[in-house]
Amino acid sequence: MAGKLYIVPTPVGNLADMTPRAVDTLRSVSLVLAEDTRTSAPLMQRYEITTPLRAHHKFNEHETAAALASRIAAGDDIALISDAGTPGISDPGFMLSRECRRLGVEVVTLPGPTAFVPALVSSGLPCDRFVFEGFLPPKKGRASRLEALAADERTFIIYESPLRLIKTLGQLAEACGPERPASVSREISKLHETTVRGTLAELLQYFTANNPRGEIVIVVGGKTDDAPRTHTNKYKTNT
Repeated sequence: MAGKLYIVPTPVGNLADMTPRAVDTLRSVSLVLAEDTRTSAPLMQRYEITTPLRAHHKFNEHETAAALASRIAAGDDIALISDAGTPGISDPGFMLSRECRRLGVEVVTLPGPTAFVPALVSSGLPCDRFVFEGFLPPKKGRASRLEALAADERTFIIYESPLRLIKTLGQLAEACGPERPASVSREISKLHETTVRGTLAELLQYFTANNPRGEIVIVVGGKTDDAPRTHTNKYKTNT
């Protein structure tokens, strides 16, 4: 009888966000695939999960996905976790899931944390239609991607590192216009979680003066036919 692949989300910050079902699943499988076993070890220890850990990340998934899927097909239940959030969302997971699908292996994805959803809801921007872009291309194709996003009427979401935030906000202001409404969320669910709202020009000014730290989610309002609003350079911030 074939086993199953379980895609198990893990907390993006606060370890208390782990669900009972996720804990039970990680305890019941024969192997847990972790993006970085050193990062996942504290989570496993907190919830007294003794299942063996094995590294599965973007540098080895091309070589290991087929063998792992075959092992599941042969009867083993295996769980996949990432360092934080839902595997496959800007993290490894797609290749193994695709290989399991090719072999007819059942993939069970548990609901759970992912950083962009709370950032989107907290932004105050329309949530009914949106585009999740993940990380923008660092060089090739970046300009054309920004141009396409700037023309989209839907709210769009970008992941970014603190080291590149200022550069990206400047490029967004140039592509979308400095008056486009946006928000920047950092350290989702952690002690120093913060969301700053304003225009792209205001956010660029704010983070130029306030060094950004932690994991960053940028949310930008979609293109509208409305005239640009007059901004006051007063940032709307919540922590």
